[in-house]
Amino acid sequence: MKKLWRTLFYCVVIGYAVLTLIPFAWSILTSMKSTPDMDKFWVPLSSLTLDNYTYIVTKFPFFRWLLNSVIVAGSVTIGNLLFNTLAGYALARIKFPGRGLLFYIVLAVMMVPGQVVMIPVYIMLANWGWINTYQGFILPFLTSSFGIFMMRQFFLALPVDLEEAALIDGLSRWGIFFRIALPLAKPALAAQTIFMFLGNWNSFMWPSLLASSDDMFTLPVGLNSFHWQYVAYWNQDLAGTMFMTIPMLIVFLIFQKWFIKGIATSGLK
Repeated sequence: MKKLWRTLFYCVVIGYAVLTLIPFAWSILTSMKSTPDMDKFWVPLSSLTLDNYTYIVTKFPFFRWLLNSVIVAGSVTIGNLLFNTLAGYALARIKFPGRGLLFYIVLAVMMVPGQVVMIPVYIMLANWGWINTYQGFILPFLTSSFGIFMMRQFFLALPVDLEEAALIDGLSRWGIFFRIALPLAKPALAAQTIFMFLGNWNSFMWPSLLASSDDMFTLPVGLNSFHWQYVAYWNQDLAGTMFMTIPMLIVFLIFQKWFIKGIATSGLK
């Protein structure tokens, strides 16, 4: 009976995996179809072509868009890893006046939709002359209330005895952070890396608002160029989407073990 239930479980899981892979496989096939065959459900394998990929690379500033996405997503991810980790550790371990109030402010910011602050932030960036610049894409997003909360919860779960022993041995607060707390925080850092990189890599709304020239487009904004008023070239659009998917898969495959562990141990079950 136990083997029967296990077999049934694996059948359900495999069936669900196949269902989730069908849209991805359809996207790959559509990205290799010619424009006349774009609306056809099935085409011979011999008619599939890589012309859509070549068209994107040669007819559009694709590599510029790719570079912009790498710079923006990479910089924002590194900034969040730095500032969120420092803030989370301070809220978890350092006792200072107003610590509780600051934590409640972080929680309150998590509840505010991003659309609420969109206009004030845009006006502020415009007054500073940061529209269509890298600093406008990066600096307002170097911290995240969710990242601060996640790191605080993780540090609270670490045994404080390790840090107290190190403090007795004469290690400074910075030494405790870099030599003890930070190495133990690899699961949370990996989870935060995936969240921040994928979120900013796929970001469309803010880059589309802040970018006013082709040379500052990120990949999501640039790929939107394939959508015209009355027609959309989905084969070319999906070819660009495949280009976007590769870095996300690489990042997730590198950090997936730590990502799963971080979710399980950071108070976000």
